[in-house]
Amino acid sequence: MRLLIVEDETGISNFLKQGLEEESYFVDVAENGKQGLKMALSGDYDLLLLDWMLPGISGIEICRLFRKDFKETPVIFLTAKDTVDETIFGLQSGANDYIKKPFHFDELLERIKVQLRPKSGEHTIFSIGNITLNTKMHKVFKEEDEIMLTQKEFALLEYLLRNKGSVCKRTSIIQSVWDIHFDYNTGVIDVYINALRKKLKLNANEDYIKTIRGIGYIAEEP
Repeated sequence: MRLLIVEDETGISNFLKQGLEEESYFVDVAENGKQGLKMALSGDYDLLLLDWMLPGISGIEICRLFRKDFKETPVIFLTAKDTVDETIFGLQSGANDYIKKPFHFDELLERIKVQLRPKSGEHTIFSIGNITLNTKMHKVFKEEDEIMLTQKEFALLEYLLRNKGSVCKRTSIIQSVWDIHFDYNTGVIDVYINALRKKLKLNANEDYIKTIRGIGYIAEEP
């Protein structure tokens, strides 16, 4: 999941970025309203955290303009404004939630999780052969046995299973799983693929993750 923080107080934005990245979110930061609006309108984010008072363009205006094109993406306001009228005004501008400064990080984290819960009808379970991945529980099973994966291994397997039957190019994998958008040695992918195969204990009849030489990988039934 990719989040955008639009906050002009660097102490707050740095604290939030570090904490959210430790929770396995990809996080970008904008320090003013103009930059924040441009980044938000790129459409690359699953959730926005907006300060209300920003230099250039206010968080309210960002939210209003953002809502014209991205109606479903959650927006949470971070603000020192705390009257009932201000809260209502913020929600009426298009925000999904509103948290007042100062706030506890754990509370914000739970509010983010609520907004990012899978919507009705959205897939949370992906499977291939006797392997099942549950995004809601963040667990992987081989038949009845739980397979313990690192965050990156889980994210890599999830990406492959979400694209089951399609070739996943190395550049797409490194961008989606590692959040790297520049020329980078993608050999790290091979290391993680090998680790996945070992942890999943795939035998000759369970060739679920195939190498497409010179291109990438594909998850498909053998």
